[in-house]
Amino acid sequence: MNAKPFDSETSLGERRIIVRRSGDGVEMLELPWGLEPFEAGGRPVTVLRAEGKTFPGRRCLVPASVFRHRSRGKNYSFSLADGDWFYFAGIWRPATRNWPESYAILTTTANDDVAPFHDRQMAVLRREQRMAWLDLTRAEAEILQPLPPGSFRVSSHSDGRVQAAFAF
Repeated sequence: MNAKPFDSETSLGERRIIVRRSGDGVEMLELPWGLEPFEAGGRPVTVLRAEGKTFPGRRCLVPASVFRHRSRGKNYSFSLADGDWFYFAGIWRPATRNWPESYAILTTTANDDVAPFHDRQMAVLRREQRMAWLDLTRAEAEILQPLPPGSFRVSSHSDGRVQAAFAF
């Protein structure tokens, strides 16, 4: 599988592949990023804090191989140290009269690798956790946890070129 990098500064509404339950199976489809705003005229909801919340339905996965974040004027890329791809835990919402079917990504406290650059991060699930998330077989508080230290390889970059890589 090829999963493109996920840039936290990507345009709202950017369409990406998500994976979700559909009946007894699993489907992949492309949806725009950003749920309908809570208030009329508000900003679309792209990320939601996971702590203290339950997500009893409409769970999805967003495949990725890298996520990018800008911190203190520099761009950083985060990939799994073992080179594997992963998923972000997400939720999707059906279309309404005023908003298309779309998704948002859940966030957690940053793990030790990401914390020097930001205090939050998108909830990363390894491939072996994907069905537990989709099938609601593990509690949110158990599965939506930051990965252990040393899980990510961090690279700084500008103009698409890697300048330095850090292994924690």
